[in-house]
Amino acid sequence: MAAKRKDSPQRAEQAEPFEGLYGKLEATVDKLEQGGLPLEQSIALYEEGMELAKRCQAILDSAEQRITKLRDSFNQPPPEEEEVETEAPAEVEEDD
Repeated sequence: MAAKRKDSPQRAEQAEPFEGLYGKLEATVDKLEQGGLPLEQSIALYEEGMELAKRCQAILDSAEQRITKLRDSFNQPPPEEEEVETEAPAEVEEDD
């Protein structure tokens, strides 16, 4: 029997989009909220839900980092603009 390979969280995130993971998490929560499940099945669903929540949170954290980097890059003036702003403007003499 072949050993089951465990993918890294990043690879798993890329394999399944956030929306799919979140949908599974919602379905898991719904099953738990309905109740009537044996204890062991409830615990297994809880564990599955916690793992799905962790994966969703990792994707959200990554997205937040990307957005922060983008926002920061747009807040920084390009190097050319910094040089222009630091130079004193030339005075213009007026002819009478």
